[in-house]
Amino acid sequence: MSYQRRRVRVGRVVSDSMDKTVVVVVEWKRPHTLYKKPVRRRSRMKAHDADNTCRLGDVVQIVESRPLSKTKKWRVKDILSRVEIAEIQPEEITVEEDVIKASVDGSTGPGHVDDPKPDAEADESRLNDGDAGFMADDEEGEERGAS
Repeated sequence: MSYQRRRVRVGRVVSDSMDKTVVVVVEWKRPHTLYKKPVRRRSRMKAHDADNTCRLGDVVQIVESRPLSKTKKWRVKDILSRVEIAEIQPEEITVEEDVIKASVDGSTGPGHVDDPKPDAEADESRLNDGDAGFMADDEEGEERGAS
């Protein structure tokens, strides 16, 4: 295959756990056959990363090559942009003691409303009236069936 005819794709690295191999997701759009609306499609390709320089989230350019393994037929040509990913794990996040104490005490936090809205009382009374009417219909129906 000549160098000019090789396909080139741009995608995002979604896995770098293998040695010298990354999984790249390439997104493309194609119109739906019946409705003609653009539908987003994704292709997952394994690409050869000889130096293990690609990291999770990087945007890379891959180029088609000869088969390097059963599923790996692409090579990483260039890293276009890097994404910084937080190194902290959820278990390492600490919460201050006064925040925990406030949540246990039931203290009001930001955005907490003490008094219900005046319209809420009207809504509740309307709901209660509707329930009472519903119950009255059931009781009447039972009486009719018993007669």
